[in-house]
Order: sequence, then C-alpha cells, then structure tokens
Amino acid sequence: MLVSERIGQLFVETDAGRDRLEFTEYGDGDAWVVLLPAELLPRRMQQPLARVLAAEGLHVVTLDPLGHGRSDRPADPQAYSVTVFAEQVVALLDHLGAPQAVVGGISLGANVALETAAIAPERVRGLILEAPILDNGVEAGILTFGPLLLTARFLPLAVTALRRTTRPVPRGIVPFWAGIALDTCDQRPGAVAALVHGLFFGRAAPSARERRRIDVPALVVGHPLDPTRPLADAEMLAGELPQATLLRARTPWEWRLRPQRLDEAAVELATRCWRTPRRRRRTGS
Repeated sequence: MLVSERIGQLFVETDAGRDRLEFTEYGDGDAWVVLLPAELLPRRMQQPLARVLAAEGLHVVTLDPLGHGRSDRPADPQAYSVTVFAEQVVALLDHLGAPQAVVGGISLGANVALETAAIAPERVRGLILEAPILDNGVEAGILTFGPLLLTARFLPLAVTALRRTTRPVPRGIVPFWAGIALDTCDQRPGAVAALVHGLFFGRAAPSARERRRIDVPALVVGHPLDPTRPLADAEMLAGELPQATLLRARTPWEWRLRPQRLDEAAVELATRCWRTPRRRRRTGS
C-alpha cells in the first residue's frame, strides 16, 4: 500500500541558540507514531517500519534529533542529552498539533522515548523500545563511543576524511542499509565530539523508580549477543514497565534484515494503543 510522505522542519531553542530539526511524515490521521533513530544514525533508518505502520492507517513521523541526519549539528555539548532530545519530541508534537503519540526508537532512540514518557507522560500513548541501553550497557557504551569521542576531539581530520570519502557516493546505487551506513559516516568532528560528550555526562535514561511509573502499553525488543545493547537491559526494563511485553529478537539484525515478525508486533502495539482509551498515569512510588 502506497502512503504519502512529506518532509518538514521545525526550530527549537537550545542553550546553543535556535536550531533546526528535520522530520518526515508518513500517512495521515490522528493516530500518531513518532520513531527515533539510533545514536548518530539518520532518521531514514526508520523508514521501512514507518511505511509499514502508515500502511496500517497510522500517522507516522520520523525525527532527526539534533546532531543526527539532516538536522542542525551544533558543536556545543550542552545541546545534547537524552532529556534535550525528549524535549525535542514534545516540541515536534506541539508543532504537528498532536496531543499524544506512540513513541519508539532503537538504542539511544529507545532511551529518548522512555525519557519522553517520563517528562511528558500526558503526551505518550504507548512505547516501542528496541534495544534500550540501561545499567548493563554502560561499560560497552564507553568502550564503543569513548574512542570516537577522542578521535573526533584530537584527530578531527580522520572524521573529516571519512566524510569526504563517503559523501560523494550516490545513495541511489547502493542497497538501502549500505546507504544508511554511508549517511552515518557523514559527520563533522566538532558536532560528534559534542554529542558524545553530552551523552556521556548527561542523564542516560529515567531512573528505575520513574520507569515503574510509566503506565502505558510498551513493546520491548531485546537483542541477543549485542554487548552494546545487552538483552539484560531489555529484560530488566520489561519487568519494570507495568504494561510491557518483552519480545526477543532472533539476532541483533532481525528487524533490519527479516522484519516481518517484529513489524507485526509493532503494528499490533501501536494500533492497540489507539483503540484503547488511555489510562491515567500511576502516581505511586
């Protein structure tokens, strides 16, 4: 089923100034879904799932948070944190006139979706959380992104050289996921260093107490054999969220390469959220 696709933009105020965010809408209607990418990846990585959801009658929006894709990339660490990204999701909903949405993402995007539910619970109808990064993923995250921070800070020419090498490659002649990889290489050293610095030293996710209060339907997808995004974090989160369903991916790449099973679970979650009246947020500890 073909669905309409529209690119839009909005401007947000940050400590670094006034910055531009870019997003893509798929479909239409009042049953909103917002999808977020993994760290440093463009929103286009969520295009396949967005099209599947829109074909089921949902109004889907994919967002590039600051420092990602085609949104602005300030070189100020204060412009980047999970909380700032969650505030950008709320700003997007305000811009679109969407009172509520199902919010989802992978890795950093999953953490941002959780944070959105924590800071603006009245705006979140449900959650689609793939491979969240919580307590068990901290060390692997440092080992993965620490060298990137140091390279961007002290060897910026390496980041610039990679960008200049990969940027001329026409995206239309390579497979979809190869194009996503090429887009991810299109980085600027100052912005990369600022983004990783901001994520390292800012709040990574809502606390366990806050997570237990997020009382909306949630699909939590865990990755096996993924040290950066351990399955243990997904299992822990599914045990904390009152209305969570845990689904174990067969491989870390299942949703990218063989998506049908996980697509069906996401469609079921999102459509159920919009069929069911929203419950009031829990106020207990």
